[in-house]
Amino acid sequence: MQENSTKIKIKRKRRSKNPIDTLTLAQKIAFAPITFQIVASMLDFGIFKALSEKNMTKAQLMQKCGISRYTIDTLFDAALCIGLVERNSNGEFSNTKLADAFLYDEMTRVNFNFVRDICYLGASELSESFRKSAPVGLNKYYFNSPVIYSELTKMNERMKKSWYEFDHHYSDECFEQVLKIIFSNKPKIELICDIGGNTGKFERACLDFNHDCKVVMVDLEENIRETSKNFNTNRCSFLSADILSDSPLEFQKTPDVFFMSQFLDCFSREQILFILNKIANASGRNTKIYILEPFIDNQNFKGAAYALSHISLYFTCMANGCSKMYNECDMLEIIANSKLKVTNIYHGVGRYDYTLLECVKNEVV
Repeated sequence: MQENSTKIKIKRKRRSKNPIDTLTLAQKIAFAPITFQIVASMLDFGIFKALSEKNMTKAQLMQKCGISRYTIDTLFDAALCIGLVERNSNGEFSNTKLADAFLYDEMTRVNFNFVRDICYLGASELSESFRKSAPVGLNKYYFNSPVIYSELTKMNERMKKSWYEFDHHYSDECFEQVLKIIFSNKPKIELICDIGGNTGKFERACLDFNHDCKVVMVDLEENIRETSKNFNTNRCSFLSADILSDSPLEFQKTPDVFFMSQFLDCFSREQILFILNKIANASGRNTKIYILEPFIDNQNFKGAAYALSHISLYFTCMANGCSKMYNECDMLEIIANSKLKVTNIYHGVGRYDYTLLECVKNEVV
């Protein structure tokens, strides 16, 4: 009896800690999809933009934005609770700093559009995606394909814009710092191989940074076909390849550097091991392999870790059903089981706390 009584007391103690705050947070989560769409509507109707110019009454907003009294009343009841707008003693409304973030903060804008245009519908199939280890959201609402990457060129313009802005926003500004590291560690570089080059942003940065080296971009045939149209130089070549195929990577000259920017998070642990071994087999003794990733456990800000852990679920329901954003310890464990070994780790690359892993072929394996 004493043991049961103790258990009851423990339960009560846990439940009594800030119960109102806990329930309030629970309601925010319960209504989160609707909260998201409230922000979307206020952006669509130009309400945030109008209030950024000057304080306005509801009547003025109705006229300025061309919306009904029902629309403004219903949206603002919720917007006030969320903390998106404030009302002064004259009955005029203004944006809060939270609302301003959706207008002026580039990271917030990019993340919001990505979730809205790429993830929102598919997220409803998250549980089923886990059950089937497949991107059920992608298949149900957009494309009947095992992965999203082969369908990028088929997206409508709005989806395409949101996907590419999201994909490039974080890693692109790391390139200059990364290239300084690459060329300082191996000054004599004739050929760099970028695996998963996407739209060729790294290729352009590399060619601008060093006017002597050459770059080969490896990607799916659909992406190579689109990207190669925008290059007119003999210093950049293109290789169509499925990195998960059993075919080896073959080059006329062994690359001095392999580079992968935010690429390995597009694959499962088993697939990453396969890819690393494939790259090792295509590497020479002096080849350096660089992996650039925003690891969850290396973020200095809670908001960044929060975003990355949620991006993992995009991979689950929309991208491929099997990959995620990784922790550094996870990636190091995979590399330790591969034919590569880590020789250097660079933390804090770029303003979003990317990590650059420098590897070489493990001759002992």
